[in-house]
Amino acid sequence: MATILVYVETRGGAVQPIAFELLAAARSLAAPAGWTVEALVCAADPAAPAVEITAADCVLTMAHPALSPYLPEAHAAALQAVVDERQPDVVLFGYTTAGLDLAPATAGRTGRTLAAYCRTLALDGGALTASAQVYGGKLIAGIEAPLPAVACVMPGAFAEDAGRIAGSPERIVLPAPATLGALKTRVLEELFPEAGGVDLTQASRILCVGRGIGEAAKIAGAAEVAELLGAELAGSRPVIDAGWMPKARQVGKSGTKVRPKLYVAVGVSGAPEHLEGMAKSDLIVAINSDARAPIFGAAHFGAAIDLFDLLPALADRLRAG
Repeated sequence: MATILVYVETRGGAVQPIAFELLAAARSLAAPAGWTVEALVCAADPAAPAVEITAADCVLTMAHPALSPYLPEAHAAALQAVVDERQPDVVLFGYTTAGLDLAPATAGRTGRTLAAYCRTLALDGGALTASAQVYGGKLIAGIEAPLPAVACVMPGAFAEDAGRIAGSPERIVLPAPATLGALKTRVLEELFPEAGGVDLTQASRILCVGRGIGEAAKIAGAAEVAELLGAELAGSRPVIDAGWMPKARQVGKSGTKVRPKLYVAVGVSGAPEHLEGMAKSDLIVAINSDARAPIFGAAHFGAAIDLFDLLPALADRLRAG
């Protein structure tokens, strides 16, 4: 029977949310075609995270010390062994740091076509079709990948809850390949950014400034609006890389993933890496002078206006009550 294999990303022994989104994607593909969904958990001790996976028809686990903490070479070798043995028709990865490592590696090692940056997926005869965002989300491209295929799916493209449905999947323990005992790389140390006195994951309101703010001195105007809104001030990666804000205030794939009730994006273009960190906010308001900026595709409300015209007016309105 045709199958879809989902790579389950874990961190610190816990399943990452993107895995449930991928399970939702897999179920949406498998149900109409009568296919089965398999989920793969690779870790030093995969038993605990594997219990969280209930939406698959079958949960595969592989245990080996080299698989925790995450090491790209080890997980790529494990995936190659599993794909060679199970021969899935579609393999799904999330557009994450690990997914960017492993999706192309798996496709190359197993001779499969890779569809990247996918926002939608469908099966059409002997092919996987997808819509993918390119050029930082400015364009949407149609993809047709002959089966068997590998797909890298954008976070937020599928509902996480649909990948958490209850079930009683078959559970299979797979042997680790011998290649895991002869790796050329190893993890020396895991480094994490200091908290810096702010926890954006707990903020109910966030105002985030992007490259459009222009310079560090102009952040003050955004900071005033954030204070009047009762919001935490955050920045996109270009702002953090420029040294205008501490790393603890970065939102995005390489920063913090947030889900506030209100997210105001000021001068943020909306690159895929940034959208990954905030797309699940309850209410997203975008302010950008470029009406074609990708951030408007994720926003519930938007203003295509010069932020330096809007912010002072907004501050005056908020002060007036």
